[in-house]
Formats: sequence, C-alpha cells, structure tokens
Amino acid sequence: MSILKELREKLPSDANISEVKFEASEIIIYTKNKEFFKSSEEQVKDIVKQLKKRVEIRPDISICLDPEKAKNKIYDIVPKEAEIQAIYFEPELGKVIIEASKPGLVIGKGGETYKKIKTETLWLPKIERAPSIKSDVVRAVRALLHSELDYRKKFLNKIGQKINEGIKINVKNEWIRITALGGFRQVGRSCVLVQTPHSSILMDCGIDPGSNEIPYINAPEFDLESLDAICLSHAHIDHCAFIPYLYEQGYTGPLYCTAPTRDLMVLLCLDYIDVCQKEGKQAPYSKKAVEKTVKHCITLDYGEVSDIASEIRLTLQPSGHLLGSSLVHLHIGEGLHNILYTGDFRFGPSRLLEPAFTDFQRIETLITESTYGGAEDIFPQRRDIEAELLKLINDTMKKGGKVLIPSFAVERAQEIMCILGSENFEYPVYIEGMIWDATAIHTAYPEYLSRRLQRNIFHYGKNPFLSDIFHRVVPKDRDKIIDSPEPAVIIATSGMLVGGPAIEYLKALAPVKKNTLVFIGYQGEGTLGRRIQKGWKEIPIIEKGKTKTLEIKMDVKTVHGLSGHSGRNQLISYVHKLASRPEKIIVNHGDPKKCIELSRDLHKIFRCETTAPRNLESVRLR
Repeated sequence: MSILKELREKLPSDANISEVKFEASEIIIYTKNKEFFKSSEEQVKDIVKQLKKRVEIRPDISICLDPEKAKNKIYDIVPKEAEIQAIYFEPELGKVIIEASKPGLVIGKGGETYKKIKTETLWLPKIERAPSIKSDVVRAVRALLHSELDYRKKFLNKIGQKINEGIKINVKNEWIRITALGGFRQVGRSCVLVQTPHSSILMDCGIDPGSNEIPYINAPEFDLESLDAICLSHAHIDHCAFIPYLYEQGYTGPLYCTAPTRDLMVLLCLDYIDVCQKEGKQAPYSKKAVEKTVKHCITLDYGEVSDIASEIRLTLQPSGHLLGSSLVHLHIGEGLHNILYTGDFRFGPSRLLEPAFTDFQRIETLITESTYGGAEDIFPQRRDIEAELLKLINDTMKKGGKVLIPSFAVERAQEIMCILGSENFEYPVYIEGMIWDATAIHTAYPEYLSRRLQRNIFHYGKNPFLSDIFHRVVPKDRDKIIDSPEPAVIIATSGMLVGGPAIEYLKALAPVKKNTLVFIGYQGEGTLGRRIQKGWKEIPIIEKGKTKTLEIKMDVKTVHGLSGHSGRNQLISYVHKLASRPEKIIVNHGDPKKCIELSRDLHKIFRCETTAPRNLESVRLR
C-alpha cells in the first residue's frame, strides 16, 4: 500500500521497524528500538499531521519485559489505592491490559504513572475500569476479545486495507441516497441504508418490540455482500437487536459504536434470545451470532474521527439518550456531503447524561427522530417532573402501598435510581430483570455519565448506584416482596408490559387500591402498557396457558418528560442550536401523525426542505 511505504520513508532510519499494519482506520507500527518506543510521541505527531491518519507505536514482542517480571513491576509502580483487579498480556499486540477500580491512579497525574509503566516494562499499557458492581457481560466481552486476538488482528488489517484502497471521486457523477428499511412513520425496527457509488453503510438494525417486525432487508437496495459497515447509535432493541442476524447470515464487516453500546447490546440481544425461547418462539439468531458481532466491533470514543469506507468518515457524539448512545455524523467525500443521524436523543438536562451535542461544523442532511414530535408533546420543566415523581412515590409510601415502575433495562431505570439515590429516599427499592446487569455496565463507564455524576463519583466517592436502598431481586424472592406489609418501590422490566417480571408484579399489585403503577417511558401502540395507560380497567392476562381477566384497581399514573427522548420543543430547539443549519431534514422514529406534523412544522420554521418518508422509500440527498 502506498500510504504504508510513505509512512516508512518518514520514520527515522534507526527506528528498527519490524512490522507496519493497518488496524481499521489506524496505522500500527511495531518497533524493536527501545528508545524509539519510549520517546517517539513528537515524531509521530508530525507524521499524523502529514498523513492525516492516526498512528500508534507498539513494541515488538522481542523487546518486551518478561510478562511475570512486568506484572511485578506494574504492582510496584501503581499505588495500591488503584485497586488493580487483573493484569494480562496481549503479546500479538504488544499490550498489557491493566484493569483497576480507580484507573486514574494507574494513569497518574499528567500521565506519569502510565509513562513509567511503558518505559520500565516496554509494554504498551491499556487501562480498563473494573465495574463497581460485578458485571458478567463486561467480563465476558473483554475475555472474548482477548481470546480472539489473532482473528481481530487479521480482521482489522483487512478493514484498513479496504478503507485505504483509494478511489477517484468525480464530483459530477457522485450521488448519495438513503433508503428507509425500518423505523419510518413508526417507532421500532430502526434501520437506515446510506449508499454512494462506492460504499454502502447501515445505520442501526433493530426489531419492533411490540410486533417483532424486522427491517426490510429483502428490499432490492439492500445487499449484505456489498455492505461496508454498520454504525450503531445505541443499544435499545429497536435499534440493535437484528444486527447479530446479519452476522449469522454471513456479514463479516465492522460494527462501529461506543464501548458501552457494545456491552449493552450484548446484554439486550442475549436477553432477546432468552425471551423468545421462554415464549416458545424461534429466535432469529443464536448466541454464537452475538459473539460474532462482538468479534467484529470497532469501538470509538466520542469525537474520534474514523474512516469507515474509502470516502466516508464517521464521528460519534453524545446523544443524551442512554449510556454510550451516539449521534452518528457521516462526512462523505472531501466535503461532498454531511449527514447527521440522531438515532434517539435528548436535548435537555437529566441526572444521568449530558444533553445531545450540537457543535457540528457541517450538516447538509439531518435525519431526526420524532417520538414526541406531536403538537401536544410539550414536556414540563425537569425539576417539576422529578418533583412529581417523588410526590407520587412518597404519597404511596405514606399509604403503605407499593409503587411498580415498569422500565426499560437501560437508561430510564438508572435515571430513577439516580433520583432516588440522591434524594435521601428511605424506603427499599427492589430491582429485578436486566436492570441490575445494565446498572453494573454503567459502573464500568462513568466517564460517559453527566459531569455532575462524574464529579460525585470521582471527587466525592458518591455513586448513587451503590446506595443501600437498592436491592437486587431474583425470581424466588418475588412473593416475599409482594406479601411484605412494608411499602416499597419496585423497578422491573419490561417497560411496555409486554413480558418480563413487571407483568408478574402487576398481577399481584393491580387489585390493591393503595398501590400505584407509574409509567415513565414510551408505551408502544398495541402494547399492554398503552392499553392500561389509556384507561383500561380490565385486561386479559395469560396464566398457566389460560386467559384470565385482571382488574386494575391500583392507581395508574404517567410521569411525562422522564423519557430519554426530547419533547417537541426540545426537538425544534435542537435544530435551532445546531452550529450548522441543515439544508434537508428527514423525520423518522415516530407515529405517522407525529412524523408528518414535525416535518411540516420544521419546514415552516426553518424554511428548508423537509420530508417524512415511509418505510421502503428512498430519498436522494445529492
């Protein structure tokens, strides 16, 4: 490859390079020169400026200190307060992985401890945070990636070669189009195909949780063999749960997302398979397919620019929706066209996350969600929303009742935990379903949380997720909690009452007037949650294979605005606040009426082209 030859020519003659490889969009240089490995930062910076590629210097295994000696030296260098949980080596990559409860102490002030480890062991350190709550998913994902090093090295090099093939762009002949494969004029099975004459990129690929509908992958525009990359905005099942199917069907390309999105996706996809099995349905893919997906993941930090095709660069930025969720920005060609796909986003304050990022320098096309884009979807102020929730809960506690909060496993549950864990709440809060596992993943990535939370966790040692009021529940403890005369809060999956432990609690708590059911998130059309929210007082429940009628005597309340989505005013405000005003706005991810309403009103306000396509429609962007 010419770029690798050019790179070699720019390196010092005595650098003693043993290998130069692509690792996706990054170039990796392995050196046998100890001094070059220790102090090549400035030379590399100059090369990066010239080539406009990320470059990393790694040690050839021949110069690395013996692993056992290196491990002992690391324990000597790193303060005990860092609480190292594990040290393991990746000889193929010249890396030593150090997992610690307090990774900041492994890095040290100004990176001094990190540099000392590097210079004294001649291994390249990679620091990982140990979750404060034990996470089987985080452990399994890290172990899988470690065990697949040989495959990953070859895979990433192959992707890098493909990205750097080099193409000639004739501006006159270039075109860009998107095809709506799911999630347009509906909430569920989000899937957007972006095509150019040279590349094919998929943004999200989910399943409708209410109907189990899948994206239109049988559309003539979609060809699995020509797919270059998948970009995942976040890990809710309506955005991610069909991705493993593509790998089971033979896709071997990369999946780009943040590290927490990868881990949460694994959690939710494995749960999806289990739910299918429990309901006697055939899951569309196996657990092996989820492992294949992880093997092909390329994780990016927020703000990191990465080439994902010969003429497309990807940048992920915070979307404020859930842990690791991202706005997906695609820069196509050398300034030819820029697409911003919001996925699901929230442009407003919350306890858990910062608002969605706005400082994009160029956006020609904006694809925005409209879950709450209707004229009536006006959310109250955040402080009023939290006050309403706390009042509902405390009023029920005073009556000696129980509050049932059906919740999605990710984001909404952790938001409630942050509120209760920070407000001196005195009653027990029982957590059941995947919520505990998802919360454990949150403790592995606190740097993705709001600045306020990070400050409390890092500087004051106050992690709301570790509060004594929270209790993990296993199914055998359920009856004990239900039968207890003590008031309590129960947060359980599923959020739309389409299954999960929330249904079991509903059966027991619904006939008792002093109890309260609190909806805190979107209830999809046709779900049990939507029916109860609409005022149904008698609902059909299947028990031991027989349909019975459940009478709803408990209070039913909805707290609007706690959603991980933006309300109508925030959706419009977000477009106002964007650093670059889009020329075209495409509206998706909403009920048909809301998509059309928001598209119409954005056109009136911003005087730009807007549209709300249906599924299977294609839109030419350029």
